[in-house]
Amino acid sequence: MSNPPLMPKATAVWLVENTSLTFEQIAEFCKLHPLEVRGIADGEVAAGIKGLDPITSGQLTREELERAAKNPAHQLKLAERKVKVPEIKRAKGPRYTPVSKRQDRPNAILWLLRNHPELKDAQVIRLIGTTKSTIAQIRDRTHWNAQTLTPIDPVSLGLCSQIDLDFEVGRAAKDRPAAVAEVGSTLLPAEETTAPGPAPLSQTFADMSKPKREEEAAIDVDSVFAKLKQMKRPADEDEE
Repeated sequence: MSNPPLMPKATAVWLVENTSLTFEQIAEFCKLHPLEVRGIADGEVAAGIKGLDPITSGQLTREELERAAKNPAHQLKLAERKVKVPEIKRAKGPRYTPVSKRQDRPNAILWLLRNHPELKDAQVIRLIGTTKSTIAQIRDRTHWNAQTLTPIDPVSLGLCSQIDLDFEVGRAAKDRPAAVAEVGSTLLPAEETTAPGPAPLSQTFADMSKPKREEEAAIDVDSVFAKLKQMKRPADEDEE
């Protein structure tokens, strides 16, 4: 699996705006979902992110871009880096923000809270260099300037880099607990499914009434024989 470009979303924004590549080609190259690329084209995703030209940044050759534009099935490949960029060591603690950009931090915080609610307060502090109380005020709409705040991408404001933002978003996605699948009802054991069920009410009442009917039948027979005997005795007496 190839690595994504240096700034995936910014690169995707530039490719959407300046090329005729398909959403699938851009998504494959930037390691994004095709629906996310479609959202960038519709203006619903990556609002405020400035596009990054992958050709001028040395991540893509013009020949490779033209080849992909002619063949929708062609997958873009990153150009080989001629210079090895050293890894930047991250300093501990909140990021330092220049005085000239500190008034933009509330707008950036609002953008992060709306577009990346999975980020923890500590991550927002590392990205922008703000305080936890300021984040809580903007989240609760109790900030003194809450009515005039507008969400703006911190990358476009220069408060953080796209690499740092993607890194923190990826870390938040890994720390997010996996959704627990709902356990459905299990099957009943065979003993319960094959056991005879309770008798219907009609049958129960029929069984209850059966002895009574037999008793009534027996009583009727005895009374009949008794009457016959009584009728027979006067007849015998007359013959005598």
